[in-house]
Amino acid sequence: MKRSAGAALSLLLTGALTLLPCAAAHADGIRAQQWGLDALRLDEAWQTTKGRGATVAVLDTGVEDDHPDLAGNVLPGKDMIGFGAKRGDRSWARHGTAMAGIIAGHGHGPGGSAGVMGVAPEAKILPVRVILEDGDPARTQARTVRGNALADGIRWAADHGADVINLSLGDDSNSAHPEPSEDEAVQYALKKGVVVVASAGNGGDKGDHISYPAAYPGVIVATAVDRYGTRASFSTRRWYATVSAPGVDVVIADPDHKYYDGWGTSAASAFVSGAAALVKAAHPTLSPAQIKKLLEDTAEDAPVGGRDDSRGFGMIDPAAALKAADRIRPQSLHAASYAKKYFGAGPDAPRATSSPADWAGPLAGGTGGVLLVAGVVLWRGRRRSAA
Repeated sequence: MKRSAGAALSLLLTGALTLLPCAAAHADGIRAQQWGLDALRLDEAWQTTKGRGATVAVLDTGVEDDHPDLAGNVLPGKDMIGFGAKRGDRSWARHGTAMAGIIAGHGHGPGGSAGVMGVAPEAKILPVRVILEDGDPARTQARTVRGNALADGIRWAADHGADVINLSLGDDSNSAHPEPSEDEAVQYALKKGVVVVASAGNGGDKGDHISYPAAYPGVIVATAVDRYGTRASFSTRRWYATVSAPGVDVVIADPDHKYYDGWGTSAASAFVSGAAALVKAAHPTLSPAQIKKLLEDTAEDAPVGGRDDSRGFGMIDPAAALKAADRIRPQSLHAASYAKKYFGAGPDAPRATSSPADWAGPLAGGTGGVLLVAGVVLWRGRRRSAA
């Protein structure tokens, strides 16, 4: 299957990102806008662990390790693409940096009181570049370059210390279908004890098309909810939905040292990856299947009947998951394929879909899980002067 290098961003982020000045908003005001921290009861979870010892591989557009909210938390990574934007370019590592901040941002300033705080602020980020940003002129080159960056990236991360792999990306185009090499890479990671998390897709208003890699067996799939726990209208409804997490009005960090408001199931995936990192840090011997079931069993605000295709088993509760993990004995459980097409009622009847031109590029990516960034600057940080 040919996957588009950056089509995820090119199809959803139509046009260039507009940077607009914001009314007086200070760095310490960013924390107050991070409603997900309270919704997930992270203060309680952090009494057990903040993720120290866990490593989350972020397979994305790259991660800006110079961002003050991530300083010291980003490990040397791998570029599976090898061309395109470079550090300092505007189309470098924006989406990946946003995801890394949600997962392991530690803020900055006195006591880390300013900037973005992540779910697991003491976890490490292993960046693996597998897609290009929207606006990267090199996207046209991808049409002539063959490869499978996503599958290769998953295997590389599993072989280089990842405890959790975050896949805030996906292909839910009309031509999307399982790619054996990607499925095999996911199963390879799971067998090595690596938790794999993916976004459900942003096709809730466009027919709820199946998204890959979300649909591969064993993956923990995140759907998006707002601050009231209601499914976001864009969040794809499919049988693979595992749990939900914040995905609306999410504060994200950017390589330009400003903060933006964004939405998408990619953000939800990052929140879930952070929660998985907390569990891994406290209980490193638990298997991916055990952690998946743990997050399901401890989710709060479960749908009627216990599960549905909109929100899975409910919104993740890291504090409850950590407490429940104390009572679990490690077991060698393995991922299994779904026996039926749907659990529960299945997705709503497909609506009419728009048909943007399909990309013919071969690298990993797609439309399903990316974060759509609002053109509003929440706060602009001061860059550190060069030494």
